[in-house]
Amino acid sequence: MEASGKRCLALALEADKVAKELNMLESIAVAPPNPALALVAERIDIPVIAQHVDDKGEGSTTGYNTVNMLRSFNIRGSIVNHSEHRLSLKEIEGVVKALRTSDMVAVVCVREPSEMDAIAGFELEPDYIAIEPPELIGTGNAVSRSKPEVITGSVERASRLGLKSKIICGAGIVDGSDSKAAIRLGSKGVLVASGIVKADNWYERIKDIASSMV
Repeated sequence: MEASGKRCLALALEADKVAKELNMLESIAVAPPNPALALVAERIDIPVIAQHVDDKGEGSTTGYNTVNMLRSFNIRGSIVNHSEHRLSLKEIEGVVKALRTSDMVAVVCVREPSEMDAIAGFELEPDYIAIEPPELIGTGNAVSRSKPEVITGSVERASRLGLKSKIICGAGIVDGSDSKAAIRLGSKGVLVASGIVKADNWYERIKDIASSMV
């Protein structure tokens, strides 16, 4: 709730400001709650992605968030299979294929490196695979520090499976030292929620994390 209502747009504007200052317009994206997607997309220049999209085609879709509907509001992609919104393999396959067909970004979350085997088996090749041990999410105990082997293991497994997806990580990331450690371990970026949302100064926290990866 720290980023609910109008504060959601305020946080997105801070991220947009940092991206422009650091010349990272395509390297920083925001994923606001679904009710704020269109509002945020109209006001900022950095990519806006959804937190979830449904495996549903066009037609009778009342209550669903479809890929083409998101795209019509200039939403650039979606997180898929976050640990707080898990999907079946069949649903992941449908969503990723729909996103790729619409030239939108797919960020598929996995809880452990072994889950990448199924993604490779379906030949999905999402743009990003985000490794997030669920037990660390929101704890402030960064995966890059407490479980570095999860990141290195994910990078190695992706290479062994022949996946072209970029590996990023999340769970417990709270500052620039955490994200810098993640990059050093082979991650191509970080997925952060409470580490920024619950910070006293959003601008400073976003800049700290982003600048550590430049």
